Amino acid sequence: MAIITLTTDFGEKDHFTGAVKGAIYSEFPDVKIVDISHSVSPFSIPEAAYIIQNAYSSFPKGTIHIIGIDSEINEENKHIAIKLDDHFFVCANNGIMSMICSEIAPEKIVEININDKIETSFAVLDVFVKVACHIARGGTLEVIGKLIENIKPIKNIIPFVNDEKTQIIGNVIYIDNYGNAVTNIKRAFFETIQKGRAFEVSAKSYKFKKIHKKYSDIVNFKIPADKRNDEGRGLVVFNSSNYMEIAIYKSNTATVGSASTLMGFKMRDTVTINF
Repeated sequence: MAIITLTTDFGEKDHFTGAVKGAIYSEFPDVKIVDISHSVSPFSIPEAAYIIQNAYSSFPKGTIHIIGIDSEINEENKHIAIKLDDHFFVCANNGIMSMICSEIAPEKIVEININDKIETSFAVLDVFVKVACHIARGGTLEVIGKLIENIKPIKNIIPFVNDEKTQIIGNVIYIDNYGNAVTNIKRAFFETIQKGRAFEVSAKSYKFKKIHKKYSDIVNFKIPADKRNDEGRGLVVFNSSNYMEIAIYKSNTATVGSASTLMGFKMRDTVTINF
């Protein structure tokens, strides 16, 4: 059975997600629909890129991923379908796929042209659904678009490194459900520049000289539990997706706070590493 995933900024209140699912089932009943997320911040391309990059590979090969972020078509925002890593992605050519494509070369990219025959202000429903169902039935990309070579890049996808290789400057690209601030600095990139040297991570007024392997590494378990005071402490960790993250141990916006509330981190904030 074919699988179609949905990643959008539709939220849960409106009819949009339900309408898209209904249209998919009307077009191709023999399919399984999986929601990845409908809570992407409105029009946030970096958030959507981070989410889809870290979710898609858990699905079986051949899965079709609809990404409904900033999808209204215009002269600067065309629609594309991509085959990459034996998965298919249907989205706008607005930089969403550049994070994945920077690490894995696409097998095929087409600029969708079936929308030439469709007048719509709801492209995910009227265009992306038709393209995804066409692929789910075994259709080729060439039928629904013309082959292109490149896609639009996303800004700030790669951290800056100075010529002396003594400094990395990255940015916060995602705030997760716990309020942790995820940067665009990946573990492999950091280690390539670090080369075993001592370092200091500077973020806002906070400085860290250690990167933990997991969140609970900040806890000294030799101290009795009733005498610890670790909840609410800041730390740096490489998360499960191997991105550097500024976090609060056991963060909770209602109690101990989070990196976004307690430290004030927000999207695009700068994080600097000096060696």
